[in-house]
Amino acid sequence: MNLRLFVALECPEPVRRRLAALQGEMRRSAGRAGAEVRWVAPENVHLTLQFLGAVPEERVEDVKAAVARAAAGSRPLRLEVRGAGGFPSGRRPRVLWAGLTGDLEPLAELVAALGRQLAPLGYPAEERRFSAHLTLGRARDARGAPGLGAAVAGAAAFEGPSWRVGRVALIQSLLSPTGARYEALARLPLGSGPEPDDPGPG
Repeated sequence: MNLRLFVALECPEPVRRRLAALQGEMRRSAGRAGAEVRWVAPENVHLTLQFLGAVPEERVEDVKAAVARAAAGSRPLRLEVRGAGGFPSGRRPRVLWAGLTGDLEPLAELVAALGRQLAPLGYPAEERRFSAHLTLGRARDARGAPGLGAAVAGAAAFEGPSWRVGRVALIQSLLSPTGARYEALARLPLGSGPEPDDPGPG
């Protein structure tokens, strides 16, 4: 049996609550156009580091060990939600996102380390440059959702909470007619010891 897996950083509950509030503000600002977006459930918001796709069940332990090695060579990170936008443009975005600031250079190094550890198992890193963001919603139309310019512009100056990231997660995506549900198969510490995620001061 294959498992649909990815490696990610999870957001603590205070961060998810603020992002849910941001989604609500954007939906209200967008009016009817907000219905043209599939909004990500707050409990599903995360920062994807590497998507693995279908992984045979018998290889999961090898993948977990590779992720653990990459995580051990990193260190706990401090991230902060800052700004929001749309890709490829705010006028007709296919993806709505919240931006991140903080320890982005060590974060990029962690992503590179994951690629190096997972490539021998057949899961190379993506060729496109890593972009640290949290996906808030996706357009129902593959060409993008029109009428969201004002909502995106109004969210551009959003300032969210910061938090300390102490673990990286190996997550299984379980697909169903009602949408995806995510389940962490393992949470591996960043650095030399167990470090719980901390929502931080703000």
